[in-house]
Amino acid sequence: MSISFDFTALSERERYKLMIGTIIPRPIALVTTVDEDGRINAAPFSFFNCLSADPPILALGVENHPDMSFKDTARNIRMTEVFTVNIVSFSIAEAMHVCGAKYPRGVDELKEAGLTAMPGEKVGSPWIAEAPAAFECRRHVTLELGKSRQVILGEIVFAHYRDGVVDPERFHVEPGAVDAIARLGGDLCSTVRDRFEMLTPKL
Repeated sequence: MSISFDFTALSERERYKLMIGTIIPRPIALVTTVDEDGRINAAPFSFFNCLSADPPILALGVENHPDMSFKDTARNIRMTEVFTVNIVSFSIAEAMHVCGAKYPRGVDELKEAGLTAMPGEKVGSPWIAEAPAAFECRRHVTLELGKSRQVILGEIVFAHYRDGVVDPERFHVEPGAVDAIARLGGDLCSTVRDRFEMLTPKL
């Protein structure tokens, strides 16, 4: 016995609830940008992942406001062509949540959350000192999906890692040191602390 849904007959909200409850866990990008006046913005996105290593491309799904105007992240990337993706560890989960509040435009969410902005090495947007890893990106292309959402592809041009997270000789990243969290459905989140290994079959 199974339950089936015709996605073409569902509302946007119904499709959203099924997707975010099923496509789990979703990594969280705490994205830092600056506007044309240099004011910092930070916002979390769980419609996020890596798509390619050559070129090194990350993808963000950014929803517009209900009136179809751009959110600060999308607007800032459009104006400056750069952004930084900060990986969210369990230790900064609450601070990330603070950044997700609906502050008025121009408020520095990093200050509100008690996080430290570090100047970018190759882009104008800052990276977060407390994050286990951060990727400085230049906008590669923006895809308009209907009128409500954009998919922003960014090319990684520089990366920062907290001490102890990566072996610089082997380029091995230790998952336990990253201690990343992910979004599930609704308000639920998860960690990556429970792990198991599956070796690739050899034919």
